[in-house]
Amino acid sequence: MRLLRHSATASAHCDLPCGVYDPAQARIEAESVKAIMEKYQGNEDPVFRTRALIIKEQRAELVKHHLWVLWTDYFKPPHFEKYPELHELFNKATKKAGGGAGGTKASNDPATGQELLDYIAQIDKIFWETKQAA
Repeated sequence: MRLLRHSATASAHCDLPCGVYDPAQARIEAESVKAIMEKYQGNEDPVFRTRALIIKEQRAELVKHHLWVLWTDYFKPPHFEKYPELHELFNKATKKAGGGAGGTKASNDPATGQELLDYIAQIDKIFWETKQAA
């Protein structure tokens, strides 16, 4: 029975707690979302448009994933105390990446993609401020 008992519990955004976090992962996927929106607008081929929508939604899901990892794994209570806008900022960013009203999954307007990038830029600024303080 002693052999089956866990000796330590660890959690991380991957299978090995590497401690590597960077909003660039979310930004790159969001740049892809916006670029796909632009290509969608410039192409009338229904097959191309269908593929674009599928890929855009996959990339938007990855944006949400990378944001959630930062929100839940990197940022800690002291960060939220120093930057009280962080919770609302992450909420807005993940909703903008989502499929609800105003989200990139529900829109093909590149302006919506830019709004997502703007939220990520704000998160990025705070992230790097926290890294400088560490």
